[in-house]
Amino acid sequence: MTKDKKTYHHGDLRKTLLDTATKIIREGGVETLSIRKLADQVGVSRTAPYHHFKDKNELLCAIAEQGFLLQDQAVKKIPAQYPKLAPAALFKQYVLAYIRFANEQPETYDLMFGREIWKTGTPTESLKVISKSSFRIWVEWVEELKEKNLFNQEEPTLRIAQASWAALHGLCRLFNDGIYVNRDDLEAIATTTVHMLIQTSGDVTKSKEKL
Repeated sequence: MTKDKKTYHHGDLRKTLLDTATKIIREGGVETLSIRKLADQVGVSRTAPYHHFKDKNELLCAIAEQGFLLQDQAVKKIPAQYPKLAPAALFKQYVLAYIRFANEQPETYDLMFGREIWKTGTPTESLKVISKSSFRIWVEWVEELKEKNLFNQEEPTLRIAQASWAALHGLCRLFNDGIYVNRDDLEAIATTTVHMLIQTSGDVTKSKEKL
């Protein structure tokens, strides 16, 4: 008996493929994902996914791209969400948002920054563009906070951005890899991270603002 295949609008199918692929990775890891398995789970022909992704590598890159877009959206909302916060407290909200994203979507986060794409795979040109754009948003954010004297004016903005991002990324890796398993400590660790970054590169008095 021939199994009925679902029909999708072109754009809807792409989103469904990405969402389902992410679910497969979450449940069994990247190695369990294949185009054939994805098509079967979505309920379309095994050639349908190839209209959107030429191979598994391109599919993984698309998941990572989607992750960068979601992360960027979350970051851009912070100033509007907390318009009255002092710079240090605003910085803390970014730290929390970044870590929460990594913890809530660990599979996507791993693809965004992991070796599966950047070391052993081949990042697509569109992924390279969006990843650089995402980091540029962080650099601009650091520049804005630097203008508010949160960071040392003598330190290059790019270096502050690189160092602070490295600290956040390392913290996310510790959480996601299971070294820190108590999520209740998240806010306290975020507060300490902000204090350390400000004291290292900025005005120590700023770290004493109410966080």
